[in-house]
Amino acid sequence: MVKYRGYIGTYTKGESEGIYSFDLDTVAGRISDVKAAAKLDNPTYLTISQDNQFLYSAAKEDESGGVAAYRLGSSGSLEKINSQVSAGSPPCHVSVDSSVRNVFSANYHKGTVESYLINEDGSLNPAVSVMEHSGSGPDSRQEKPHTHYAGLTPDEKYLAAVDLGTDQVITYEVNEGILKEKSILSVKPGSGPRHLVFHPNRKYAYVMTELSSEVLLLHYLEDGSLVQKQAISTLPEGFTENNQGSAIHISSDGRFIYAGNRGHDSIAVFSVNQDNGKLAFVEHTSTEGNWPRDFVLDPTEKFVIGSNQNSSNIVLYSRDENTGKLTLLQSDVKVPDPVCVKFLHA
Repeated sequence: MVKYRGYIGTYTKGESEGIYSFDLDTVAGRISDVKAAAKLDNPTYLTISQDNQFLYSAAKEDESGGVAAYRLGSSGSLEKINSQVSAGSPPCHVSVDSSVRNVFSANYHKGTVESYLINEDGSLNPAVSVMEHSGSGPDSRQEKPHTHYAGLTPDEKYLAAVDLGTDQVITYEVNEGILKEKSILSVKPGSGPRHLVFHPNRKYAYVMTELSSEVLLLHYLEDGSLVQKQAISTLPEGFTENNQGSAIHISSDGRFIYAGNRGHDSIAVFSVNQDNGKLAFVEHTSTEGNWPRDFVLDPTEKFVIGSNQNSSNIVLYSRDENTGKLTLLQSDVKVPDPVCVKFLHA
């Protein structure tokens, strides 16, 4: 029996207590032992350091928001180290670099990107850079900047920030946590870019748009800039009901892209042309629930775990590594208001 431990970030507006942990048995193909791991308000997004020593999470404390740092115990327990918060809403995305020296956050409500330096014990210092975006878009939800993602490029020279409110992907130079704007890519007005993932060959990036429900293929250049090459819908032809794109992930062999649809309540699967990065549609798979906020490939990549925020369940699929297709294994795993799912690194 081979078990992998995962963690789930949630909204705590209902029954949720904070961050939950679970085990995935890859032999039996079952999720088990779901339990509260840390009490925290609105830990909607979290990230785990490459050495599996620390977990960093979005955090709300009274009328302030920021990032909380936890030490990971051998039993899966979480011991809080400290937090750094400031007045206003908490961020919606948190990431950490491979050397565990910097944490980055994206704040939807403030329209900012923030960077924090990490001490040797995993604790966070106050934000060393706070970058405020400017602008708006044609959609009613684009009245101001809404930064939704901030993650490093594969070479870790730049930070890529995705702004739903301004229809932009902005790259920043990173120097000891200090951010300096490098380039701006403007995408189709009203598309509302939300999340981004890089191809393992480091040449391509893929952006999920929330408002237009598309995946955008971007070419990543050595100077930190991005150029769009393709846009492909994540929805079936003729679907006209409300849908909002959510998460996007890629298999480590770079052959398949997975994109979440909230409304159509599906994961769209695409194959990746390895010569030019372009996508071709493979299938839609039902998320067996309402409003799939996120999903993750397990460390073996033979499974995918999805989270349905509004129906409070997580879902387990087996993944065909040759076709990319997903097969439902389990959909009755209850977790209150789940948002983000992450595994310890193998």
